[in-house]
Parts: sequence; structure tokens; C-alpha cells
Amino acid sequence: MQAQIDGGQRQGATGEELAEIKDLKAKVRRLEEDNEILRRASIFFAGELDHPDR
Repeated sequence: MQAQIDGGQRQGATGEELAEIKDLKAKVRRLEEDNEILRRASIFFAGELDHPDR
């Protein structure tokens, strides 16, 4: 069936498009993880600014 999609006989995402979707999902997951790290670092450093005598 994927060969028919890739060949244009059937509708659907081509193998190339499926690979791109997989890659994009991995990138989104990585960016979400990076954002969580940055969020936690921001909270940590904001707390350090509130208590500079530590």
C-alpha cells in the first residue's frame, strides 16, 4: 500500500513525508525537553536572586 501512495495511485503521506513527520516529532520532543530544562533553570536562578546571601 505504501508503494501505491509513493507512486501516486493512492492518497496518503508518502514515505518521504512520513520520515519528515517522524523527524519533526523528534525535534519537537527535544525542544520540549530543552524548554523544561530552561524553565527549571529560570526558577532556580530566580530563587537565587531572592536570597543573594546564600
